[in-house]
Amino acid sequence: MEYRAAKQHILAKLRTELSDKLYYHGMHHTLDVLRVANALCESEGVNGHSLVLVKTAALYHDAGFIKDKHAGHEYEGCLMARAILPGFGYSKEDIETICGMIMATKIPQSPTNLLEEIICDADLDYLGRDDFFQIGETLYQELTAYDLLPGEQAWNRLQVNFLTAHHFHTPTNRKLREPVKRKYLESLKNLVATYEV
Repeated sequence: MEYRAAKQHILAKLRTELSDKLYYHGMHHTLDVLRVANALCESEGVNGHSLVLVKTAALYHDAGFIKDKHAGHEYEGCLMARAILPGFGYSKEDIETICGMIMATKIPQSPTNLLEEIICDADLDYLGRDDFFQIGETLYQELTAYDLLPGEQAWNRLQVNFLTAHHFHTPTNRKLREPVKRKYLESLKNLVATYEV
């Protein structure tokens, strides 16, 4: 597997082909997920061949946004992985493992093994981090730019519902991120409670 070449290939595509309206799902998000996935692999004892597969899945998990649509971007990302990765020496089995990770990030997340849990937690790591509100603001801007949200109150209600339904999967993030996420949920619940019905 030529991981470095596969990485350079997809980053070049993301850099040149993603819409500038993707304030959240831009290349910076992919690089953040890659960084967190790497750290989670270390924390969860994943290394060697499996680590390379996780890092590849992180790089390709939102590549479907090149098609500039939110619905079904995971499926599009899988199609891209299946088309591109054989050229970098990835086996069919490796690509199916990578596609399993990509598809597990579809909301609601549905990981079935540790590698999928790592990608899912890396994808939504910010929910339990200090930069929660700044990153959330970029998602709000993006959803507004695509006419997927009618306004700030709808956004805050959506966040309450999302955070309530979400849970971290890996032992690392259940310990590190879940308590912080709960604090954000409480403050958002208090804010939403002030809205008129």
